[in-house]
Amino acid sequence: MDLILDAKSTALVLIDLQHGVAARQLAPYTATDVIQKSRRLADAVRAKGGTVVFVRVLVSEMLQLPVDEPSPRSSAPLPPNASELVPEAGVRPTDVVVTKRQWGAFYGTDLDRQLRRRDIMTIIFGGIATNFGVESSARAAFDRGYQLVFAEDAMSTMSAEGHSGSVKGIFPRMGRVRSTDQIIRALG
Repeated sequence: MDLILDAKSTALVLIDLQHGVAARQLAPYTATDVIQKSRRLADAVRAKGGTVVFVRVLVSEMLQLPVDEPSPRSSAPLPPNASELVPEAGVRPTDVVVTKRQWGAFYGTDLDRQLRRRDIMTIIFGGIATNFGVESSARAAFDRGYQLVFAEDAMSTMSAEGHSGSVKGIFPRMGRVRSTDQIIRALG
């Protein structure tokens, strides 16, 4: 199915392209690959009049609940810039920056209000990690009635299996999964 996007009613939402997250070992794509593709998407969306949103998590304030399998954490203290967006992502003063304290970008933030004020109907998702922050945010966006597009090669996670589970098993049921190049072409 062809993808055609109206950039003015579209937002690119990039999840956790920050020092503390981008420093992890990722698969199937490296953090460098994800950041480069995300920047290409951001440049294309901005050029066509769309909205670019960067979401970051305050790593030291992350919600911590009792779980059977906690996320692996280093015993070393967090670097002071762990929650700062990486400069390679190319954040611009006109972009929206949202700060969260959990996996999803909607709960406890003003993301929905920021999107609705701009008459956004479609969200393109990318970032780290596919099956955590991206999927959690996408589920919330889907529940709020946004049309979703997933930039498959502009997201990654801690394992190729985790990425594939979301990209093949969940995302096609919530929206459209495309490559960075296909999305840029769809913006006209």
